[in-house]
Amino acid sequence: MAAAGIIEPSNNPWAAPAVPVAKKDSTWHFCVDYRHLIDVTRKAPTRSPASTSPVTTWPQPVQLPPPPQRLLPESGVAAVCSSPVGRERGDSEVQSENSVKSGAPRFRLSLSFIHAQSCKDVQQNFAELCRHLKVDPHDYRFFYAKLKERLNYWKAKALWTKLDKRATHPDYQRGQACAKNKCLVLGAGPCGLRTAIELAFLGAQVVVLEKRDSFSRNNVLHLWPYTIHDLRGLGAKKFYGKFCCGSLDHISIRQLQLILLKVALLMGVEVHTGVEYKGLLEPQVDAKGDVTGWRAELRPQSHPISSFQFDVFISVGGRRKELRGKLAIGITANFINHRTAAEGQVAEISGVARIYNQKFFQNLLTETGIDLENIVYYKDDTHYFVMTAKKKSLLTKGVLKQDHSDAEELLSSDNVNQEALLRYAQDAAHFSTQRLLPSLEFAQNHAGRPDVAMFDFTCMFRAENASLVRERRGRKLLVGLVGDCLVEPFWPLGTGIARGFLAAFDAAWMVRRWGLGVPHLEVVAER
Repeated sequence: MAAAGIIEPSNNPWAAPAVPVAKKDSTWHFCVDYRHLIDVTRKAPTRSPASTSPVTTWPQPVQLPPPPQRLLPESGVAAVCSSPVGRERGDSEVQSENSVKSGAPRFRLSLSFIHAQSCKDVQQNFAELCRHLKVDPHDYRFFYAKLKERLNYWKAKALWTKLDKRATHPDYQRGQACAKNKCLVLGAGPCGLRTAIELAFLGAQVVVLEKRDSFSRNNVLHLWPYTIHDLRGLGAKKFYGKFCCGSLDHISIRQLQLILLKVALLMGVEVHTGVEYKGLLEPQVDAKGDVTGWRAELRPQSHPISSFQFDVFISVGGRRKELRGKLAIGITANFINHRTAAEGQVAEISGVARIYNQKFFQNLLTETGIDLENIVYYKDDTHYFVMTAKKKSLLTKGVLKQDHSDAEELLSSDNVNQEALLRYAQDAAHFSTQRLLPSLEFAQNHAGRPDVAMFDFTCMFRAENASLVRERRGRKLLVGLVGDCLVEPFWPLGTGIARGFLAAFDAAWMVRRWGLGVPHLEVVAER
């Protein structure tokens, strides 16, 4: 429990010990021992509920021996524990919370950063926090240590504890395994950011480039147990209190990106949004006769990272081969979650397939004319539905205007009736939730349109090579692939983020071997 952050050591006289108590079924019941607090509590007289006297005797304040007092570092005001919760956590934690409430800038700024809900707000709050603490985020070697030293209230300490525990893994060699490597990661999706975090733990200088300037993907990802364990170890719960609190384990792509972005920034990773990657620039001989390193051609060309020289490039592109199966058409739809009590009562659907519940799909076809192979419903930032529709059903309902043998032509925007598609998604969502959702108002996508998409997911791509090494003018560049460009996910299996994270770890291990001086042919062969 201590390792999980549920309990923590405390020397405060008002701390209450956690006590596991054995139950009859041999399991354990978690208890907190407040007996000492009860012993020193003086009960105040209270009015009996049955009393009819017109005179009311109000309860008197509980008198407790005064706990130790300390001065807050910035305000000079004495802080004391005034509640059992405060006594359990310890007076130093209550000092910090009082500082937050009194408006101490460092705590206020850190909380704004932790709770920021957009990419822009995260970056702005982080930059402001760094300016206030007088730490340079470009000083990647010492940034984390300085930040931890200057941001030391109790919530921050809990986060540092988790990150420090992760950093002690022997494979990181205390951040020295890749201390001489400079890495450019292309893409701030979940896999790109997770790779960047791992490279930062290895001690590399890491820069992430993202073409978009916002995180707007509402689609929801299924989280497998090991991904949950990994994200908890990075402090996901500190940044997003609802992390894996529902009946099913999932998270929206946008929320996952925000969590990983915050961790990456704390680890000293530079993240630049609104920057378009155009290609690699090979090493050149400069005016002094020196050979430059590998660089990236960017838009805008004047961006400061245009001069960044690197020896590791984690990419999202490369030569790919196509894998095609029988035509299967997927539809995703996101509806606004108003978080009402009625919405909270609607059960999620982890996955209903025709072969396991033929009656459900037959009733759906009879009542609505919608013919599906399967459907999934997750309740997250949005009400997220994803389903596999049969082509004949889409033609009958007028979603597809004409039938074509070519899948790309069949699903082209010119052949899709958007209004019919919206009605199709709404009707399927209404039926699958037994019409218990009070309203199904579409969420907006990045373009400001209803967040509904239809796609052919049987045409999948995978990279021909996971890595390669390029050399020009004596300068070697290690190139690795992660994310969908390595292996495009098959969404009905829910394996996308699981495989993505494994690819991130594989890429980080490859960079580690590269940083330790292992011959490049051996590095590529192992990958």
